[in-house]
Amino acid sequence: MPIDKSIARTPPPPYYSVVFTSRRKDGDQASYEAMANHMLELAAEQDGYLGVESVRDMSGVGITVSYWRDLDAIRRWHDVSEHRAAQELGRSKWYECFVVRICRVEREYDFCR
Repeated sequence: MPIDKSIARTPPPPYYSVVFTSRRKDGDQASYEAMANHMLELAAEQDGYLGVESVRDMSGVGITVSYWRDLDAIRRWHDVSEHRAAQELGRSKWYECFVVRICRVEREYDFCR
């Protein structure tokens, strides 16, 4: 497993990932960042959460990959009331568009110098 702290440490497969790809609207950066940080903290408290990796480029396109033990853990996270409220704010305030992909990780390998 990677030892770089910016890369999530996951257990041996299988497990699941949720890939959230989005394009941000301009503006309201402070409230977006506060909510994003809160969601990362809240997700980490959920049973079945394994880790997260997230990047955003200068044009506003971002990819966040969260890792979960199983599909039930993903469903429970999706239904957390604070997460649902953040999703609605995302639709109404922060995102031009987004795509969510749920994937089963069958295999992984790593390299770290």
